[in-house]
Amino acid sequence: MTSLTPRTLRRRLVSGAAVLATALALTSAPPTATAAPTDYQAETATISQGVVESNHTGYTGTGFVNYDNLVGSYVEWTVTAPAGPADVTLRFANGTAANRPLDWTVNGVSGAVGITYPGTGAWTTWVTKTVRLQLAAGTNKIRARATTADGGPNADKLTVNPVSDDVTPPSPPSNLVVSDIKSNAATFTWSAASDNVAVTRYEINRGGNVLKVVDANTLTATVDTLTPNTTYDISVGAFDAAGNASQQSNVVAFTTPPSNDTQPPTAPGSLRSTAVTSNSVSLAWNASTDNSGSIAGYDVYQGTAKVATTGSLTTTVTGLTPNTSYTFTVKARDPNNNESPASNVLTVRTSATGTGGIPAYDRDIAKVDLGWSVAFLPDGSALVTERDRFEVVRVTSTGQKTTLGKVPGTVTTTGEGGLLGIAISPTFATDNWVYFYHTASGDNRVVRMKYENGVLGTTSSPVLTGLTKNRYHNGGRIAFGPDGKLYASVGDAQNTGNAQNNGSLNGKILRMNADGTAPSDNPFFSSGGNARYVWSRGHRNPQGLAWDSRGQLWASEFGDSSQDELNLIQKGGNYGWPACEGTIGDCGGYIAPKRTWSTSQAGPSGVEIVNDWIYIAGVTGAQLWVTQINSTGTGVGTPQAVFSGRWGRLRSVTKTPDGGLWLTSTNNDKNGGTPTVLDNVIVRLKFG
Repeated sequence: MTSLTPRTLRRRLVSGAAVLATALALTSAPPTATAAPTDYQAETATISQGVVESNHTGYTGTGFVNYDNLVGSYVEWTVTAPAGPADVTLRFANGTAANRPLDWTVNGVSGAVGITYPGTGAWTTWVTKTVRLQLAAGTNKIRARATTADGGPNADKLTVNPVSDDVTPPSPPSNLVVSDIKSNAATFTWSAASDNVAVTRYEINRGGNVLKVVDANTLTATVDTLTPNTTYDISVGAFDAAGNASQQSNVVAFTTPPSNDTQPPTAPGSLRSTAVTSNSVSLAWNASTDNSGSIAGYDVYQGTAKVATTGSLTTTVTGLTPNTSYTFTVKARDPNNNESPASNVLTVRTSATGTGGIPAYDRDIAKVDLGWSVAFLPDGSALVTERDRFEVVRVTSTGQKTTLGKVPGTVTTTGEGGLLGIAISPTFATDNWVYFYHTASGDNRVVRMKYENGVLGTTSSPVLTGLTKNRYHNGGRIAFGPDGKLYASVGDAQNTGNAQNNGSLNGKILRMNADGTAPSDNPFFSSGGNARYVWSRGHRNPQGLAWDSRGQLWASEFGDSSQDELNLIQKGGNYGWPACEGTIGDCGGYIAPKRTWSTSQAGPSGVEIVNDWIYIAGVTGAQLWVTQINSTGTGVGTPQAVFSGRWGRLRSVTKTPDGGLWLTSTNNDKNGGTPTVLDNVIVRLKFG
């Protein structure tokens, strides 16, 4: 008969504890790296009352440490670091249902007490948890000591990441001017930013996308990757060594001149139909080439009439008649507006009966300034937020408009901020609350206001504040989920470090109760602080939020320079930014998007789901993307682009009480927009 030591007994007690799928964080201030993280394997550390083993897969290095089931068993790592705070992350596994807390000390001094390490579901399921410890300059001894008779979890490795306590951003660079504008280049000069420590770099941005990075001593730079005959709005941001980002400089707007290129692109190839319904035809074609190396767009013709303009290689033509033949061609344009020969002629007959899914244009509803978000009231009318006027407008199904008032304290960022998301309380009939996401003088925030008897209140109540703002990357969508909780998509505020830091509310999808408190079943609730609100992380600039028939949350996300994303959101999930953009970069261990687009084709903002068809309003691509969720709810089909170029940049898509969709445009939305002009539309779409 084999006797069981406490250590052996513990290894055999595997329970059905819930899997802890992502890292937990205990940090309360945003961690800003000052040196590269360093890994220290547990099997090479000093071990007291434990043993090195390798019988459970998934560890790194040559093994892991199995604590004895005793109070006082420990692992002690010898690490080297600069003086100051450090995020110390333990990779561990716990195959039992029992919590196995540890006390952390540094050089014999208590650093973090009673830190919990709950069951991970199996000894082969490894997760991480982070504490912040104060280290001395040079060599430090970090000890993790078991405090219960169950001992500690299996310890794989320790990652030490020195951080800075500096949370003060630099001042904005100023006096930005542009000179020597050429067809493919321009020179930018600005006045230096200041910082309480030191500025370390400047980023030259176009609409939140980085064109060039220079060091702190460089105040003039030439960008030579511009496109001829193209309008640009450029600003500059400053960063310090702690990763704090300044607000943006003033903006310079200009148009590059045409080049002397007169050579047209090649004709688009292999025009073909990819789907047909009773009222629509989906088209695809092969890319043209041009001597300039760039295609500005494609024009789609139905007979001799131009019916769509797009930057992608697909579009869907809608509003057609059942059982009717149509002919289509496509032409390409380069940046100098040289037009290619036409593609092959394609003749397609629509089907006799409707199949659903692809919407058709129904009618114009109203003109507004910049309708960022739409929410329908129980009476069938809608409330619309006007981003740059800061006004809330009630719009009826017949297009009658009533301006209800402004959301107090709303300001612009002269970029993407202002009055953004709106959500109606699930219990509006009894509480009359309307929720808003807006930019304020010091932050972005979620507030709520009363709307009673056709009158919007004049004061707002804060729900959640302290969301860092910037000129770009403000997120801004809010929506109540099937669980009655309020969700908010929050951008990284142009500071990529925010996205992976649970101590920051930015670069996240947040979840809260209607009164602004954090639900206790949020994945990082036990960590306290801002982490209590985090539902998912690793986002750059998420916007659209919508739920499918299974109650699953889908979200759209603006990429940087490569790929936009459609994500299926998991509780506690990590979506990889900034290490991973779409499927590009260091993407191991992160949740992959269900669909990506080139950033020139989508710019996905608002999302809506009707009968498990997903509708995505494309800002940059100026088209509505449509795709269907598969039968298992785990992915989507090939997206189809509709209404390409018809209304320009599209911001929101919202299902209506009468079974249609409202779609809003967002043209002239740069640099704070044009709030004195009603230059955008709300249109209604219908299903066949």
